[in-house]
Amino acid sequence: MSRYNLGFMSDEAIFNHVKDTVSQYRKSINLKEFNENIIDPIKLTFDSKIYGQTIRQTIESECLRQIDKTNNNRIGYFHQYLFKYVGNGWDVPCNGDKGGFDVINEDRFIFAELKNKHNTMNSSATSATYLKMLDKIMRSGNRATCYLVETIAKRSQDIVWEATITQNGHKEKYNWPSIHRISMDKFYEIVFGDREAFFKLCKILPKILDDVISEDETAKLKNTVYEELDKTDFYKSLYLLAFNTYEGFDKL
Repeated sequence: MSRYNLGFMSDEAIFNHVKDTVSQYRKSINLKEFNENIIDPIKLTFDSKIYGQTIRQTIESECLRQIDKTNNNRIGYFHQYLFKYVGNGWDVPCNGDKGGFDVINEDRFIFAELKNKHNTMNSSATSATYLKMLDKIMRSGNRATCYLVETIAKRSQDIVWEATITQNGHKEKYNWPSIHRISMDKFYEIVFGDREAFFKLCKILPKILDDVISEDETAKLKNTVYEELDKTDFYKSLYLLAFNTYEGFDKL
């Protein structure tokens, strides 16, 4: 096994965690799956012409877009379940257990909710998350600190989370001092005691992925959509996916 020298996590642990994430990645798509929710051939035609692509390139881009929607959840797994390897009281509870938090350390009274981007929560989700954190703090006798951890925050930060909460149609601003918004690098610093821990992981991640993929050839994308379409007339194949029962399309 290669040496990754993270310092805060063993080579074997980070390799296995990346491997587990890759194994969950969606890595294949066929024509049936491509048209599962009925694709929009009008939009694909616009995309092809406006962006100067062949219709094949546009279809392949749409395939990647569909796959990407699934894989966003897998990246959430990567970020959350990495903390199960930490030890020292850190835990990744099963969904819904221990208050429904993503990452906790009961010894240090730390409870964290992980989000990918700073702008992914609507007002309802914001209210529910903030009130859950406030409830945890009250039940802990005001000993707990709760974090909204943002992988892609606006900036590196660890600040009091100021939120507008809606209850029974009434809006009120909260800024409880032990409820924080924190970027992933700052949370890694709390967990691992290393200011550059997140940077070190990002720097070595391409190498780890190369090692994982070289060990498992099934980790590469298999896309058979193009092969399954009528290559003599892409537009005909494309339009009949959605409009095969529409009037006049039997003449294509």
